[in-house]
Amino acid sequence: MSDNAQMMKLYSARILALAADIPHLGRLDAPQTSVKRRSPLCGSTVTVDLDMQEGRVTRFAQDVKACALGQAAAALLGQVVIGRSATELAQARTQLHAMLTADGPIPDAPFDGYEVLLPAREYRNRHASILLALDAALEAAESLTSETTS
Repeated sequence: MSDNAQMMKLYSARILALAADIPHLGRLDAPQTSVKRRSPLCGSTVTVDLDMQEGRVTRFAQDVKACALGQAAAALLGQVVIGRSATELAQARTQLHAMLTADGPIPDAPFDGYEVLLPAREYRNRHASILLALDAALEAAESLTSETTS
């Protein structure tokens, strides 16, 4: 397959549509926690603000400065993050990482939308950007979960 054909497959219309319409884009006023994550390889950054109540995400916002794949992954997270626990986010992160790096299955619902990123398996240099929003959300959720259990 030519390089152009591979790039067309990687940057599908669905990925570009997701990147153009990221839910919960921006910042929250007075969030319970904020986490900024940066991919050293590509320089992409994601800042996540979130609130939790009774162990579940109740408010969420994200400031995304990433490639189209990182933006698409952030959009997928934004579609399903409200109501999720730190445990669910951790499982989704583990499954997405395995899908990308170890030919693992698509993450369980409601995170199964990450299937659109299957073509990125072959592009290891993009994996960190794809995981960035989920990493930031997980770190934020875990920081609040550990506060309530301390």
